[in-house]
Amino acid sequence: MRFSHLSFASILSLSTLAALTFGAFSFDSHIAFGQNANYDESKVPQYVLPDPLIAEDGTKIDTPEDWKNIRRPEILKQFQTEMFGKYPEADLSKIKFEEIFTYDKFLGGKATIKVERVYFNAPESKPKMDLMIVVPNDRKGAVPAFLMPNFQGNHTTNDDVNIPVSVADETIHNKDKSPDEVRGVAKSRWSYERIVNSGYAIATVFYEEIDPDFDDGFKNGVHPLFTNFDVESGDYPATISAWAWGLSRALDCLETLPEIDSKKVVLLGHSRLGKTALWCGANDERFAGVVSNNSGCGGAALSRREFGETVKRINQSFPHWFCANFHKYGDRVNDLPMDEHELIALIAPRPVYVASASEDLWADPKGEFLSALNADPVYRLLGTDGFGGVTEEPDVDVSVGATIRYHRRTGKHDVTDFDWEQYVNFANSIFGAQK
Repeated sequence: MRFSHLSFASILSLSTLAALTFGAFSFDSHIAFGQNANYDESKVPQYVLPDPLIAEDGTKIDTPEDWKNIRRPEILKQFQTEMFGKYPEADLSKIKFEEIFTYDKFLGGKATIKVERVYFNAPESKPKMDLMIVVPNDRKGAVPAFLMPNFQGNHTTNDDVNIPVSVADETIHNKDKSPDEVRGVAKSRWSYERIVNSGYAIATVFYEEIDPDFDDGFKNGVHPLFTNFDVESGDYPATISAWAWGLSRALDCLETLPEIDSKKVVLLGHSRLGKTALWCGANDERFAGVVSNNSGCGGAALSRREFGETVKRINQSFPHWFCANFHKYGDRVNDLPMDEHELIALIAPRPVYVASASEDLWADPKGEFLSALNADPVYRLLGTDGFGGVTEEPDVDVSVGATIRYHRRTGKHDVTDFDWEQYVNFANSIFGAQK
């Protein structure tokens, strides 16, 4: 299959993915699934993808200026209106930062941990989040950084007893366990030593300190700050938009720290937070690069393929993630005015990395690859090398591409050291090797 012959019609080539069975699939605590999900590539329905370079009035977009002034605003509005809800607004003058902790002997003295408390509505004490930043001690000047939110608290990302416990305004996780019992439980996903040894900082925050991850009618977390929107409207900012807004406030904080080169921050998210990273990166162009790790439906995977998790299933399982308007597409995904390749295209020309896992069929690895592939024309229009001539899925455990990059790692729905190796290389390709 040659890219020059690709249309935005259905791409239905069979894959070895079809040979994988339901039993081979792995789930973690952040996934809900349906017993009747399709994992057979031959059962993917025919579909036609929207062309990101054709305007709503049929005009062909053939200049960077027309993309910036015409087509990009159209696509961004489609996602705001029909999927994520409008991008939040709040009084940024009330955002305040306070350093509450520092520890310079992390990783045997290789790194310093700093915790910055971010008050979203100062002088009120709530809502707030604790942003933990890990910085190499042998740095010379400001360093590039990764920003990656976590699922269970900063203290779960490493078993060092000095890391302060994250306490969300709404405690959801680990109700029946003490902080010490869950300390470090997610450490396999956080390659702190590799990151620091490569010359990078990394910042993280417990995502539920931004907004609780349950359907509460948008009453808790940062949602009460969004006073310019009607909560009853179909495009009210849903929870993924709230998380994305909070990550932009994390970047605001990083901009105040002399040890961080805030113009060189790569935003990274896994699973539902991979969806969040893509949406945040599409709206906040300050991020130098974006990484989607196993983000699946509503993230990097094409909605029209209806493979693994579907639009209907995700809205049933997590009705608060997306705006009310998105729910109407459960049985008619082909009526969506946009699809996920255009979410990736909104990040252009900045580098983007889409990562899948071979056993994570729920997240549709092939659909994630096809999104990256079909974002390529926009990246090329804007003067980049796009997907670098990639036209077909790579072998497992092989990273491919250029400004757009992709890999399908062996294994399950997770973040591994293999993934981090690729993400550090990705950052090096953007900023140059740090060491």
